[in-house]
Amino acid sequence: MERDMDTESLNIGIAFNACETVPGRQDESISEMAVEKEAGDVFHALNSIGHRVSLIPLRRSIPGFLRRISRMDIHVLVNLCEGFMGRTEWEPNISGLLEMSGIGFTGNPASALSLCRDKFRTKAVLKSSGLPVPEGVLANDPAQEIDLPFPVIVKPNSEDASLGIHPDSVVKDRNGLGIQINRIIKTYRQPALVESFIDGREFNVAVMEDSRLHALPVSEISFTGLPDSSSRICGYEAKWFEDHVLFHNTRPLCPAPVPKEVGRNLQKMAIEAFKATGCRDYARVDFRMDRNSRCFILEVNPNPDISLNAGFARALVAEGISYDTFWERIVRNTLKRMEEA
Repeated sequence: MERDMDTESLNIGIAFNACETVPGRQDESISEMAVEKEAGDVFHALNSIGHRVSLIPLRRSIPGFLRRISRMDIHVLVNLCEGFMGRTEWEPNISGLLEMSGIGFTGNPASALSLCRDKFRTKAVLKSSGLPVPEGVLANDPAQEIDLPFPVIVKPNSEDASLGIHPDSVVKDRNGLGIQINRIIKTYRQPALVESFIDGREFNVAVMEDSRLHALPVSEISFTGLPDSSSRICGYEAKWFEDHVLFHNTRPLCPAPVPKEVGRNLQKMAIEAFKATGCRDYARVDFRMDRNSRCFILEVNPNPDISLNAGFARALVAEGISYDTFWERIVRNTLKRMEEA
């Protein structure tokens, strides 16, 4: 029988990874620290509707983390973990441990998190599903021959939150390409994804699972404040450094000013990408539109920033869904999965 969440107070835990600075990458800790703020926003939302809520930070002991969850006898765990000890590549492992432990948790399963972390493999899955993606090559060596016309964009194959993406990630010649591939391999210890750069507008569509898959209003990252000489991308500085000129000149707009037909097409593709990558509960799909109005999927983010000041929450407001209502629905999804298991 489904729980009546309108009358029953639930014991809910909120798991999140405590910030751990990676040596040599101290400037990137700001995106990790944002997870704690996100956890606080979710805490207050669920607490405000009468649930008993506890914060459960994941620090340096996985067994200790699992023991704390077990002792708390929670009904549902909100999983906001984006890695472990500063290692974002371990994000799917946390969900995998929760699955093996039989703990009911919100958000995406380990399979979707693992797939979507590998941008090159995700592109192949989307392409096989008939969805448009930019042409791309996985580079393991700065001297590797890349058969793509310039300009291209070079980024880590298995990071999120715009890690490793900066204005000089867009390159126009062989020398710049080699430099950027080398930077990615040395800094992030992984292959670089080299993609055809779609020089145009950037959109994203948040998708949530309710009684059906629901694409929220289209959002746009406006580059109109950038000088013509700047790369029109939303890199790490533009996304996280609030005092940076790029932050102030890349404005989010939701709903995006697009024709209805374009908006419906983006929403339709977002839902198809959500399904193709095995997502559940919620995710965000990022797009670029070229000068001929053709839209391409850049990536599927199965664990987007869902704090009150982030794009997902902005899309909820545009749809008329309150933040606490969203989380109540996501918790209900999890309870239903547990009852059907």
